Amino acid sequence: MTSPNLRHAVRAVILNEEDRILLCRFVLSEPSGTIVVWAAPGGGVKPDETPLDALRRELREEVGLILDNEPPHVWHQEAVDPGIAKGYDGIVNDYFLVRTTSFMPRGSLTNEQLAAENIKGMRWWQPQEILEYHGVDLFSPRNLGTPLAALIAEGIPSRPIRLGL
Repeated sequence: MTSPNLRHAVRAVILNEEDRILLCRFVLSEPSGTIVVWAAPGGGVKPDETPLDALRRELREEVGLILDNEPPHVWHQEAVDPGIAKGYDGIVNDYFLVRTTSFMPRGSLTNEQLAAENIKGMRWWQPQEILEYHGVDLFSPRNLGTPLAALIAEGIPSRPIRLGL
């Protein structure tokens, strides 16, 4: 039996001075209709990149944030499900905590390039807004508010916390 072909990606839990998290609004067209997912900025790790190199590139491209340090690895997510990422059997996401002051996200990618990556906006969210959200949009991970609240309350874990889908 062969190992599943998983998409390896890195994501940044970007928290500002008020503990708001910056999330990207992904608009995905599926056979069943359009799905909106709010997720941390980031993306795939290229074969010639380290995870931190990929994180630096993705943050510069998507939100215009330049990382000059090595942020702590706080969460790890694995999901084997061919419906999650086209062309893959599932995903592996590693999340790194980035603390910063508030800024207006604007990376080096044009709006058209962001749209090609299904990104149609960004927003700073209060953790409580995520916990209390009852709309049709989804979060990734689905229970994002719970590990986010724990991260803010308890600080950086001694090793990455495993997340569900």
